[in-house]
This record gives sequence, C-alpha cells and structure tokens, in this order.
Amino acid sequence: MHLHVPPAPAPALRSVLTALGSPTAVREAPTPSLRTAQGPVTPELPLPVHVLDGISPAGAPATRLAGWRFLIRCGDRAVAAAETMLTPDGWAFSHFFEGPYVTATERALRQAEAMTQPYQARLLSVPELYMLTLWLHGDCTADGATGSPAAADLLVPLAPAPPGIAAHRPHRVTDLLPVLTHRIARTPLLGSPTPA
Repeated sequence: MHLHVPPAPAPALRSVLTALGSPTAVREAPTPSLRTAQGPVTPELPLPVHVLDGISPAGAPATRLAGWRFLIRCGDRAVAAAETMLTPDGWAFSHFFEGPYVTATERALRQAEAMTQPYQARLLSVPELYMLTLWLHGDCTADGATGSPAAADLLVPLAPAPPGIAAHRPHRVTDLLPVLTHRIARTPLLGSPTPA
C-alpha cells in the first residue's frame, strides 16, 4: 500500500472507543447514520488534523495540530467520524459528526492509495475558507503530529471545496498555497456581498 496512516496516540483511540461504547454519547450525537448503524462500528484510519494558521514571510506555511480524526466504519463504509482534541489532561474525545467531509475523506484516501508514490495521510484545515484538504506528506516516516507542508507535498481539497477550487484534484503545495493565501488576504469592499 502506498498510503501510510500515522499511528494515533493511544489515549485518543481509547477516548473514541469509550465514546462509541457509551449509548448516551452515540444517542446524543447529531449523527443519524451512527445511531442507526446495523452491526459493529469501529474507528479506523486515524488522521492528524492540522490547521493552517497562515503563510510566513519566508513562504513556509505555519500549521498546528488541532486533533485526530477517526473514520467510524460499519461494514464496508464510513458512517461518521470522531474527533479528538488535546486537553491539559491529554487526548480526549470531542464529538461525533457526519456529512459530506466523511464521504469526501474516504474518496480522497482511495484516490491516494492508487498513486504510485508513497505518502503519509494527514488532514489540513483552512478555517478562513471553510476548507478541508487531504494532505499527502512525502515523508512516510515523519511524526504525523508535527511538521508543515513541504513544497512537493500534495493537497487534495475535499468536497465541498470553495468556489473555483476543484475538489478531489491533487495540487502541489507550491501551486495551491499561493491561491489560498490570496483568497484569505482578499477582503470585500464596503457594500459588496460577502462570499458564501
């Protein structure tokens, strides 16, 4: 397999397993697919979620680890995802969710598995653009919780992607980051509609 998934911290996985075993946590989650899943559900494919905090003057993107996301599988498909976050006491379960990013993540991972070059899978969030990408890092042995996107890494925007950015099309970091930086820097003129 050409796609490497970094190991999640054991406490993060334990917190998700505990939440999945809690009828209250599952019942109260806004995830009908998870509540109605027939058969066992398992957390799989842990992905570190990094947030793009901006581009430095030197051109290197500044990112920070925000959590670990697990796809929750039932049978042959992901029905939801679980998010964990770092607290003063260590990794803890945050919430379950479902929606387009779950299926888009699964699709992007399948695309990445078909690539000839090996990559390490991560997620990169761009909050200012309401955008999430699958970040394919070229160093498969790197610590998935650290580092910034390298020039040759690939970013695959997940659907729904911002207008004008093609979802599920791999972009080199050096090609996509200037576009994102330009969009983040643009501010609407007074009286002009804000982008949806």
